[in-house]
Amino acid sequence: MIKRSKLFGSQTRVTFCLPRDVPPGPVSVVGTFNGWEPGRHELVTRRDGTRTVTVRLGQGEYRFRYLASGGVWLDDDSADQVDDRGSLLRL
Repeated sequence: MIKRSKLFGSQTRVTFCLPRDVPPGPVSVVGTFNGWEPGRHELVTRRDGTRTVTVRLGQGEYRFRYLASGGVWLDDDSADQVDDRGSLLRL
């Protein structure tokens, strides 16, 4: 799931959220906003059991995917678009 909060100016706070154990192990969100660098935006477990990470993004289009343990790639059905190149956010 993706949550968006409009900030001042052209910035948006984007929170990427996954259930506690699906997929198991550490998960990072990687994409055009962080140079596809694994581990840079790793999801952390919250009190409610979900795993989240929040990033600030400017206006534009951003491709991203989740990278789980063992090199498993996942897309997010709540993105604006999902295709063979991954998930797409339009801000």
